[in-house]
Amino acid sequence: MVSKTDETSPVAGDTREGKELENDIGRETYDCAHSSGMPLVNGDGGHDHSEAENHKEREDGETRADDGNEQEVIVIQDTGFTVKIHVPGIEPFDLQVSPQEMVQEIHQVLMDREDTCHRTCFSLQLDGNVLDNFSELKSIEGLQEGSNLKVVEEPYTVREARIHVRHIRDLLKSLDPSDSYNGVDCNSLSFLSMFTEGDLGETGKRKRKGSELEQIDCTPPEHILPGSKERPLLFLQPQTKDAKPLQCLKVLTMSGWNPPPGNRKMHGDLMYLYVVTMEDRHVSITASTRGFYVNQSTAYSFNPKPANPSFLSHSLVELLSQISPIFKKNFATLQKKRVQRHPFERIATPFQVYSWTAPTVEHAMDCVRAEDAYTSRLGYEEHIPGQTRDWNEELQTTRELPRKNLPERLLRERAIFKVHSDFAAAATRGAMAVIDGNVMAINPGEETKMQMFIWNNIFFSLGFDVRDHYKDFGGDNAAYVAPTNDLNGVRAYNAVDVEGLYTLGTVVVDYRGYRVTAQSIIPGILEREQEQSVIYGSIDFGKTVVSHPKYLELLEKTARPLKIQKHNVLNDKNDEVELCSSVECKGIIGNDSRHYILDLLRTFPPDLNFLPVEGEELPEECSKMGFPKEHRHRLSCLRQELIEAFVEHRYLVFMKLAALQLMQQKANKQEKDCATLTENGSSCLTEAVQNNKTVSEDGKAEENLSGLDQARDLAESIASEDKAVDPKSKEVILNAYKAVGSVSNTSFDIRFNPDIFSPGVRFHDPNCEELQKQKQLLKDAAAFLVSCQIPSLIKDCVDHTVLPMDGATLAEAMHQRGINIRYLAKIEELVSKSLARQQLDHIYKLGVTELITRSAKHIFKIYLQGVELSGLSVAISHFLNCFLSSFPNPIAHLPTDELVSKKKRNKRKPRHLGNTDNTAWASTTPQELWKNISNETRSYFSFSIDCDSVDQAVEKYGLQKISLLREICVKSGIQILLKEYNFDSRHRPTFTEEDILNIFPVVKHVNPKASDAFHFFQSGQAKVQQGFLKEGCELINEALNLFNNVYGAMHVEICACLRLLARLNYIMGDYNEALSNQQKAVLMSERALGVDHPNTIQEYMHLALYCFANGQLSTALKLLYRSRYLLLLVYGEDHPEMALLDSNIGLVLHGVMEYDLALRFLENALAINGKYHGAKSLKVALSHHLVARVYESKAEFRSALQHEKDGYTIYKNQLGDNHEKTKESSEYLKYLTQQAVALQRTMNEIYKNGSNASILPLKFTAPTMASVLEQLNVINGILFIPLSQKDLENLKAEVQRRQQLQEAVKSVEPEESTDEKVTEPPHGEKSQTTVESSTGQASA
Repeated sequence: MVSKTDETSPVAGDTREGKELENDIGRETYDCAHSSGMPLVNGDGGHDHSEAENHKEREDGETRADDGNEQEVIVIQDTGFTVKIHVPGIEPFDLQVSPQEMVQEIHQVLMDREDTCHRTCFSLQLDGNVLDNFSELKSIEGLQEGSNLKVVEEPYTVREARIHVRHIRDLLKSLDPSDSYNGVDCNSLSFLSMFTEGDLGETGKRKRKGSELEQIDCTPPEHILPGSKERPLLFLQPQTKDAKPLQCLKVLTMSGWNPPPGNRKMHGDLMYLYVVTMEDRHVSITASTRGFYVNQSTAYSFNPKPANPSFLSHSLVELLSQISPIFKKNFATLQKKRVQRHPFERIATPFQVYSWTAPTVEHAMDCVRAEDAYTSRLGYEEHIPGQTRDWNEELQTTRELPRKNLPERLLRERAIFKVHSDFAAAATRGAMAVIDGNVMAINPGEETKMQMFIWNNIFFSLGFDVRDHYKDFGGDNAAYVAPTNDLNGVRAYNAVDVEGLYTLGTVVVDYRGYRVTAQSIIPGILEREQEQSVIYGSIDFGKTVVSHPKYLELLEKTARPLKIQKHNVLNDKNDEVELCSSVECKGIIGNDSRHYILDLLRTFPPDLNFLPVEGEELPEECSKMGFPKEHRHRLSCLRQELIEAFVEHRYLVFMKLAALQLMQQKANKQEKDCATLTENGSSCLTEAVQNNKTVSEDGKAEENLSGLDQARDLAESIASEDKAVDPKSKEVILNAYKAVGSVSNTSFDIRFNPDIFSPGVRFHDPNCEELQKQKQLLKDAAAFLVSCQIPSLIKDCVDHTVLPMDGATLAEAMHQRGINIRYLAKIEELVSKSLARQQLDHIYKLGVTELITRSAKHIFKIYLQGVELSGLSVAISHFLNCFLSSFPNPIAHLPTDELVSKKKRNKRKPRHLGNTDNTAWASTTPQELWKNISNETRSYFSFSIDCDSVDQAVEKYGLQKISLLREICVKSGIQILLKEYNFDSRHRPTFTEEDILNIFPVVKHVNPKASDAFHFFQSGQAKVQQGFLKEGCELINEALNLFNNVYGAMHVEICACLRLLARLNYIMGDYNEALSNQQKAVLMSERALGVDHPNTIQEYMHLALYCFANGQLSTALKLLYRSRYLLLLVYGEDHPEMALLDSNIGLVLHGVMEYDLALRFLENALAINGKYHGAKSLKVALSHHLVARVYESKAEFRSALQHEKDGYTIYKNQLGDNHEKTKESSEYLKYLTQQAVALQRTMNEIYKNGSNASILPLKFTAPTMASVLEQLNVINGILFIPLSQKDLENLKAEVQRRQQLQEAVKSVEPEESTDEKVTEPPHGEKSQTTVESSTGQASA
């Protein structure tokens, strides 16, 4: 049984085989493999992980060669060694191990290997001594190169027998995707292998490059062609031809005769199994201490004596293979297939990913699943015998682990991450059990909404306003947002990570219309009343307030990073109480003497744009845009990202202010300025903000720079209380601090008081200057959001540096800039008034889709609360019909109870959470729903859509119904059947109850970060941007190791790491390695983010480019078609990214001489580029050129000339006559003109002389692969960086070093054309950084 903690084990297993393979093949083959474009090892995907395992203690400065020999290089450094494993019944084999591994890891490898996977209950022995599972190999005496390890079968216990059965069941189900569709056990989908036909670069599949051209079928399916209106859903999850996985048994289940009676226990019986083989033979099997054997029981009579023959075997697989030939054959095939899959298709993801569509999956018998469902797996009994997990203790102990050096920090972060992902999974399961009514409340007498639950040591509460707690804040609406605000607070305090201050494990789950908060339990809190426990903060929003010196000391450490201002508030006795957080943040000391803080829902200051306060005026920027607005609740906070951005902005203002004043002082040497500065501190501030622009455009840019430096030095010396500072300059700096609102007079330090404007909180003197300053700061922050952040987001969208493709990516782009979703309508308004309205069309459409689907989600939430469990599928399909179907009057068929006869119907009054009439939902009509949606967008977002049906909305805003469907399903956790839906029929509704397969929870939790790895990653990125590719590559490799160490092998951040590595490999000319890394990135993106996530779409595009560079043209096309299909589904055709995709497709098609198809895609790209970049942009010029090239290949010179002329005009206007691009274009025009004239001459000749004309053959050129690749690089923004002479020398040395490593014979002379511009494409393959020996590949 592979326990949760070893979820990365399959990977380690693969590596081992990989390493053996590699060492056997030896190094001579490395060269030929390099040129033919395939990696040698199948298990290549695994080596990252094992490397991370092996190198916990590696130094950072290690040099890396590329992957092929990396393993060898590392083996030398790590002095890994080979041991011989002797397994009963098969030939002994060698296994590569490393001293840092534990014995347990060898167990995992053996449980994963094809020929030993059916063994679970064994020990490893060296010279007759049993090795301890948890000891490291280096600590074992006598274990060295060539040692013989024996696998010895051990007697079973009940626990071992269960583990064995579970493992066998996992092996039987290993290729069955149903767990992924059902969202169980962190399984998720991946379809990459269907498009690459197995592993990329696998030997058997690759044709020789020469013959490849003829065999490619390039025609895309109809629905992918430009202009197609079809948006089929079936292709989202393509089903394999052999959709039914191999069946080995009909039934494998626990027998009804369990548990064994006492007399049989004393014969060693542990449990009984019941099996039906594919040959329809019914068998009862006893699991005993000695192994498994067939007994004589039948379904109805108990006879536990061994049958004759009993086939006693130590492993269940050996037993079944003897009694069922089909089992033997199919099991072997299954394991072969299982081992061939890429490890990343098999490893569990850290958090569950749910799929919004699924095909019909047959429900098969499964003993383990059934058993799990009955025992509800209270916290995994099989791992911690006889007890549930104490989540709070685990979460807090991992935080207390030491963190002085890198290995300690890695261990600590890994433990935190592991416990956290387990906690999130348990909390999700518990929350679903609570809403489904399967958990008993701890206060069962109270009304359902007020009930609280404890399950598996987790505390659950519902998001309703219990006991009018949030009466002043917006009642239930406030109670609904409070948990997510609290979660943001927990995230912030966890990130600051102060020793001695503890937060609760917190997960927020939305399920079936209810919001559930799951929290770990503070020891002892349930035995006391809340009033006694709270020793810091307030339990009634500030009426009574207490404080505590220890808490002040701990919170003081968090105040600076979180920008919280220490402040005094009045309690009920009118005494001042000092706080260093918002009032409702409570401090409780648990029975474990730890200091906990909870209720962090107002860690960040309030957002005044949505919090009207009597007698307070907002700055002009806000009031101009119609703020403040009344919101549904009074808990609107600014996001942490906004606070950070605001402080950074203020710092710049401060530097510029100080520099400006210092320069003026230098210029006049008169004291008057200083005087004026102090009097109008605030007016200086605005002046400095305006001067932001003027100073830099002033002729004195250098002088200004020195002013900034001078200001910085001064600020530093004042902060360190240096006496030697010139008093006048000091005054300037101090006044600048004051002007930007710093809380300290001697340093730049901006902090917010989160309690200002909180109802119920009272201050000693509401009008004192201090409080007025704090209020002003909050107003400035609110103004900063609307006057700086929103315009900067829109500007980034116009420049296409931000390219959202769906609601989630749009929300992410807003959140990164600290803009809350409630500002979406403001963004829409600014976009529609923008001068670049056309270039922002996609943003506008996405915004409208998001506003509509979020409003629909709000309504759906309330709608679901009135539905009882038996009516869920009917109710959801009815809602979707009203929302998306053109059918005018869908009728909800109330669940005609399949069981109860009509007469008795009225007596059953079921218990459910809402107190609404359970059938109210059935009377919803499309008109009513759309009226509610447009009211909701108006009242919540202040945006009027004015549509009373879905067709009107689609028509008015150019939306797609399929994208609306995807958004609402993803947001609400609905899973629908994978089939084609007809939305536009006026005669029948789109959805039936059979189409609703499941409803999933939507889970929010904290994502623990791998801080060290992240710093390595960032510095690697920075190095790459400065052009130090090699150093960047090393840092990113290092980051990859550390990420693997903390997160295991599968995580979103590892995906980003691999993508960047692949790009670097590609730029540095190692196409093979690029392909292998990008393949991992795609698999990881599909598994950890979802198969149709925008990120996955882009990963597919990158992979296609690297496939093309490796000469795998048909695969490249398939990947691009997949990418295009997904983008059409998620957004539609009219998206700036589609232009890039179509240019890619068009270029590849041009390369394989499919000219007409290529034109369709390239002309579409030209149109889209023209729309989103403006007709005069360089992108459009490039598009014209690409189209011209295809016309040239078709010998239609007139059209080619027309397009190239358009391109030339743009280049000439934008870049001038002397620019390289303009010259190139003019050369090409001359060439085209000559060709056209030659063609005309030939034609005239033919007309004149008829059939006996002497015709010169015309040169029609099919483009070379090299030229196509060059254009692909240009459009994908891959820049080859100009190198200096010195870099070239280093690069030469590096190349030589690698070649010695590969024992290569060929030597490569790097070209020395160093003067190329960065923006130009590489000419040919001899570009600067691609001096690797692999340059031969591209010119296939």
